[in-house]
Amino acid sequence: MLSLDPFSQWLGIEVLSVEKGRCKVGMTIRKEMLNSMGKAHGGISYSLADTAFGFSANTHGKYAVSIETSINHIEALEEGDYITAEAVTDIVKTRVGFNVVEVKRGEEIVALFKGVVYRTSKDWE
Repeated sequence: MLSLDPFSQWLGIEVLSVEKGRCKVGMTIRKEMLNSMGKAHGGISYSLADTAFGFSANTHGKYAVSIETSINHIEALEEGDYITAEAVTDIVKTRVGFNVVEVKRGEEIVALFKGVVYRTSKDWE
């Protein structure tokens, strides 16, 4: 999926691990990702978490699309910080999946993301 995702590539996201129902990705905060206060724009950690969420949701073999997401920002991020996001599918129903994503700087949780996904009937090839 990463090879088909130019936005995640532009962010510099790398896939660290992936298995059915789980995906961990990481990236480094760059200067152009900072807001007017010199901290990482909230959309950066959101985007990393959303990528982990999307990749995890699609490990079940069906095309999956986001239908609702939210994030809580806990700690500010600085240029040079390396952050990871690990998505875990908590509940898998026939068509709907619920995911929780922890965004971390080292072992410190810096954001919590929740996502609801709809799995289509279209198979990944």
